[in-house]
Amino acid sequence: MVHQYKNNGYNIVLDVNSGSVHVVDDVVYDLIPLVEKALEKGQAREEMEDGLKKALGSQYPPEDIEDALGQIWELKEAGMLYVPDLYENYIMDFKKRETVVKALCLHIAHDCNLACKYCFAQEGEYHGRRALMSFEVGKKALDFLVKNSGNRVNLEVDFFGGEPLMNWQVVKDLVAYGRSLEEPYHKKFRFTLTTNGILLNDEILEFANREMANIVLSIDGRKEINDLMRPHRGGQGSYDVIVPKFLKVAESRNQMNYYVRGTFTRNNLDFSRDVIHLADLGFRQISVEPVVASPEEEYALRQEDIPGLLEEYDKLALELLKRNKEGRGVNFFHFMIDLEGGPCVAKRLSGCGSGTEYLAVTPWGDFYPCHQFVGREEFLMGNVEEGITRTDIRDEFKTCNVYAKEKCKSCFAKFYCSGGCAANSYQFHGHINDAYELGCELQRKRIECAIMIKAALAEAEGEESNEKE
Repeated sequence: MVHQYKNNGYNIVLDVNSGSVHVVDDVVYDLIPLVEKALEKGQAREEMEDGLKKALGSQYPPEDIEDALGQIWELKEAGMLYVPDLYENYIMDFKKRETVVKALCLHIAHDCNLACKYCFAQEGEYHGRRALMSFEVGKKALDFLVKNSGNRVNLEVDFFGGEPLMNWQVVKDLVAYGRSLEEPYHKKFRFTLTTNGILLNDEILEFANREMANIVLSIDGRKEINDLMRPHRGGQGSYDVIVPKFLKVAESRNQMNYYVRGTFTRNNLDFSRDVIHLADLGFRQISVEPVVASPEEEYALRQEDIPGLLEEYDKLALELLKRNKEGRGVNFFHFMIDLEGGPCVAKRLSGCGSGTEYLAVTPWGDFYPCHQFVGREEFLMGNVEEGITRTDIRDEFKTCNVYAKEKCKSCFAKFYCSGGCAANSYQFHGHINDAYELGCELQRKRIECAIMIKAALAEAEGEESNEKE
């Protein structure tokens, strides 16, 4: 499978199955789909080349066509173009693999001190009651993780909410308990924290910088946008409270191992301005993501918004590329893509591992496939006392992959998004093996922009290297 597109003056060709990316001239670009069709028909090379020279003879000189065909055959023979899908057979073995849990999302607090309008957790209640996780429940969750992690050494625990700082002492106690398990069980915990920052102070920051591998800081961008969607329960905005604290976090962590993470809605379809606003404030690790909401919500994104949103991503890509070349680069989470290595095959096929490798734990110790399924009783998988009692749910998520989703099979982005979010699929289609179409369109655009940025930076590095020579 080959995906071609033009962006910012570049002719970009992605060989989907190998992951190879090529920036080519117009002749090669126009020939690649014609050669692919001829190969599918089983045409002999000589017959194919004669036909292509006649088909494009009025458009390009014969010698240019011949040279372009030579380049195409070289790429094919090198396994970088027209590569067959080698993963579909692998997925059967992947489905049979032993289930090993490697990560937990601890809902340390089903309560929150903000009233964000788009919150899927209903101000921290998750379709249920307000509650704080006790140390005993958290302790049993970490014991479960260690027991069910097999030979895996590195384990991940995210302190989540609601707002986890509302239960800070238990967070600290659980970190200490996790550390006590590392040596005797030959494990290493990677703790992370997701917070709205209202309760953040110097003592908490000092502990987080010592113990938390990553911190996610929630802010939506410009003051008027953030305060519209992320107010206190009394209606007052949160921007002025959190910005100084978040900047202190970023600087104290040397602009690494954190993200300011926002959500854009129909209220800020010009979301690129919010990303740039955060960059101008001084943040270097930024994520601003599209809201996922029921269509009846006034802030929900709609199909008619897509053309403008795609333009916003293009606009943002050009601005971030410009800043990178000027030496003031910003890492925008959705434009970060590894073209050389990337995730392992299992990750490319199945995504985040929700319901299998990754579980969410409620304050009272119930297990769900991930934080977005919490409160949906049909997805209650077990608890910290008994372990996983609904293995049928686990097995259903085990088979959730890009080959189980009809909409993914022919999509060029499938090995980058790994089939998208199971929770979004369930919300819009009632089952986990579908795709959230609006989100898919935006994801495809983000991948195209990310590859374009890589191509432009590689070209700039090549020019700089030539100048030095």
